[in-house]
Amino acid sequence: QVQLVESGGGSVQAGGSLRLSCAASGYTGSRGCMAWFRQAPGKEREGVAVIATSGMPTYADSVKGRFTFSRDSAKSTLYLQMNNLKLGDTAMYYCAADRYTYCPGGSARLEMKWYNYWGQGTQVTVSS
Repeated sequence: QVQLVESGGGSVQAGGSLRLSCAASGYTGSRGCMAWFRQAPGKEREGVAVIATSGMPTYADSVKGRFTFSRDSAKSTLYLQMNNLKLGDTAMYYCAADRYTYCPGGSARLEMKWYNYWGQGTQVTVSS
């Protein structure tokens, strides 16, 4: 059973930075899509970034140029570096993984329907 555990959330002023981590366990063999989602109060959960099997990341337009998605395969850990944070980035951030062994990446994989495994979330709060 795949397990995902996020960490690194917190409170930061607008313009600041945070780095989220997602520790993944329970994998055997190749991995499919892994992604970050976020959900603000009263809003639907939205895809932030996905990383393909090739290692190529795809970002939502709202975070392009500010967020960087990376992975350390040796540590089975994903990272989301968030710079120049804005008030609109305030949300619970979730790590997600699908059950496939290959991920083509791309914006289509920023939809929740592809994902079978979810972490418990880590809160990011940006203040002015």
